Amino acid sequence: MHLERLQQDQALEAKIESLELAYRMQFSAPEVFDISQESQATLDLYGIGDTPTFMDKGERPFGGFAESCLLARRLSERGVRAVQLAFAPDIPWDDHEDIRNHEFRARDCDRAIAALLKDLKGRGLLDETLVLWGGEFGRTPVVDMSGNTPGRDHNHYGFTVWMAGGGVRGGMTYGATDDFGFRAVENRLHVHDLHATILYAMGLDHEALTYRFSGRDFRLTDVSGRIVKDIFT
Repeated sequence: MHLERLQQDQALEAKIESLELAYRMQFSAPEVFDISQESQATLDLYGIGDTPTFMDKGERPFGGFAESCLLARRLSERGVRAVQLAFAPDIPWDDHEDIRNHEFRARDCDRAIAALLKDLKGRGLLDETLVLWGGEFGRTPVVDMSGNTPGRDHNHYGFTVWMAGGGVRGGMTYGATDDFGFRAVENRLHVHDLHATILYAMGLDHEALTYRFSGRDFRLTDVSGRIVKDIFT
């Protein structure tokens, strides 16, 4: 009614549109998040059982990542443009005290990730869906003895992310570290290069997103970023 009196108000129109979008999302969420609609074969593919799985040698309950991967597929096939999953709780990969804990965490997420990629491909969605796995840094190749057992410290000089789908070539690697696995020495990429490449895969020109504010240029790649086209088919 207020908008009818004003005839035109972009801020008010935008708020109405955002509220209507929020309503549609809440209205559809119960169906999207109801994984009981999935077949037993699909649940088995992801490794989703009737009881939670465990990690860290059974010390902490953890049953959410496989379900999250399945929800990522359900959201993607319904048109959600970006889905972010976190391997939680807390910061489980931050192993200063015992690097061997990665064995249990890797085992907990490996099957679910493979299932997600297989599921997306089987439904014809992988070619148009870019899957990125990564963190904010890697681990050093030397021992961190801050705990009682050998761990690893943070390492931002050389670490790995991987991509699948979205036109990325499979079965290849780009770049390499030194012989110790400490520092990137071949085809080094800055995080801005990674962001520029992701935007390119999404059909966005990161340079076209530049805007000027307070006397300097800004964009998602901080007015830098090199697109790595060699990784695409």
